[in-house]
Amino acid sequence: MRGNVMTIRESLKIMTALFTYNDTVKVTKDAPEQCRPGELASVVSISLATERGGEFLKEFPHGVVYSIEFEDGCIVEIHEDFVEKGAFPSELGDRGTR
Repeated sequence: MRGNVMTIRESLKIMTALFTYNDTVKVTKDAPEQCRPGELASVVSISLATERGGEFLKEFPHGVVYSIEFEDGCIVEIHEDFVEKGAFPSELGDRGTR
């Protein structure tokens, strides 16, 4: 953002999510420890910056915040900067056994 003016690219980033419900994501290695870096999870909720309500989500920077669920049932909220495309071994088919 330049001053108080947001670029078109920044505006689009705030309004679009990279992932959708039930997508598998991997928490990046540089994510906060409580977000479980390196682990796989499924997207269970998406909060776009333009739709955020409540004080808790205001703590996150602009962009998309995902609620992700790990295999053990634990759910965390995580900013889009800390997730990337992931795949559980069962999603890889034959590629996961090589």
